[in-house]
Amino acid sequence: MKLDVLVFAAHPDDAELNCGGTISALISQGKNVGVVDLTQGEMGTRGTTETRKTEAKNASEILGLSYRANLDLKDSVLDNSRENQLAIIQQVRALKPSVCITGAPHDRHPDHGKATRLLLDSLFYSGLTKIETQFEDGSSQDPWRPFHVLHYMQDRPFEPDFIFDISAHWETKKKATLAFATQFNVTDPEGEPETYISSEKYFKQLEARARYFGHLGGFEFGEPFQYYNGPMGVNSLEMLFSNTPKK
Repeated sequence: MKLDVLVFAAHPDDAELNCGGTISALISQGKNVGVVDLTQGEMGTRGTTETRKTEAKNASEILGLSYRANLDLKDSVLDNSRENQLAIIQQVRALKPSVCITGAPHDRHPDHGKATRLLLDSLFYSGLTKIETQFEDGSSQDPWRPFHVLHYMQDRPFEPDFIFDISAHWETKKKATLAFATQFNVTDPEGEPETYISSEKYFKQLEARARYFGHLGGFEFGEPFQYYNGPMGVNSLEMLFSNTPKK
């Protein structure tokens, strides 16, 4: 399988929560988009690995993903080790994405920054010929490095390089995120404690943020991104003619 865009997430639900609208929009434009979750979120206060696996499957169907995998790396550890790098490199070389989207460089949750550093190193090393990896059948993989790498915003804000219009895809993002019913908008806690993200108040601020960045971009709803290792080189201004923001 060849993907156009591969999104990486430290935990199941990070992709939906932080760039679910962009994923939905890209799929509607005919792009093949996949998600690779690094961990099962097993250290999370709420839910279990089994419930989160089911939730990720439901969210994937809502978004229409072409591919989803979980590398089962260790939640709350995520060492930048060669073993973990090779697991990521195998995915990148197998799927050959043109664009990879990773988490924020720094964030409230330590796993998010750790995951991003691990991913950036892995994406670079994936292009090195002398690092050898194999497919499941034992055949050798060719080196591959994505052409573009982006960061999605997580809990802590950063100065974005661009804002993606998700106005037509907000409801899909919302539905996909809320597929993680053990994590968000929990009205019946079933004996599990409330967390930073589980109350309805958290989701209200998520919508407020999408509206705020949408406003900055000239849209109703928007998702902010940074371009890694910028500035971004272009050979066409076609993107400037493809939308008409109200600014």
